[in-house]
Amino acid sequence: MTPLCDQATAVRALVESADPGAVWAVGGPEGTRAGSDGGHPADAAFDVDGLSGVLALWPVIGSLVDEGALRLHTPLAAYGDTAAEGVPAGTTAHHLLTHPGGTAALTHLTRLAEQLSGSPLADLAATRVWHPLGMTGTRFVDGTLRAPLADLLRFLRRLLDPGDPAVPAAPEGISRAWTTESLRIRTGELTPARGLLWDPAPHGVWTHHAPQDGGPALWVSPRHHRWAVLLPTAGRGAPRHAFREAAFAPTSSE
Repeated sequence: MTPLCDQATAVRALVESADPGAVWAVGGPEGTRAGSDGGHPADAAFDVDGLSGVLALWPVIGSLVDEGALRLHTPLAAYGDTAAEGVPAGTTAHHLLTHPGGTAALTHLTRLAEQLSGSPLADLAATRVWHPLGMTGTRFVDGTLRAPLADLLRFLRRLLDPGDPAVPAAPEGISRAWTTESLRIRTGELTPARGLLWDPAPHGVWTHHAPQDGGPALWVSPRHHRWAVLLPTAGRGAPRHAFREAAFAPTSSE
């Protein structure tokens, strides 16, 4: 699947008709193929708090798994009473990572990561993920995660090629093994089907988005070497499903 000119045109037409001020981009490992900054300055940092689960927590959890500090199928009680506080007996990190929606699971995972590492999530994400990737504009501001579009694109490009030697200091938590394990069905025959903090979508696509309608969303398809991001205007927003279809649906020539 290669994004053809007519697909880029379709995405642009959709966003401009539904939400002209939206920030969006579609691309692949080599970079952006189409997009719009919505008229914002190039260094503008956007509210992406709805994506903090995958931009901050997911790679931090991955780094703990990769280093052997956390085992996904081990009950949280094995890591101490604090780690297991407020969850049913026998709950594991895997249960929380595949839990559909809501903030409770993210809260428990954040507490677990901070307990195992001894550092706040914001510091862990910055030192283990954002700084090595060059995401210098991404940070929590008064509890809200903010990031410029360029940083989001660096993150998405890394997901398509987690072994890219061009990254001088490979970020922890976005290893090839963790990415591969996360972007596959981890719930068996249970519904809704989920990966690890990622949801499957049509056309071999995986998505993570804010729980509210009109919030920011990311899509990635390692199989087809494509990613997409949509940051709608507050209170408006192009339809997520329509955006995804325009960006990823196969064309007649594919």
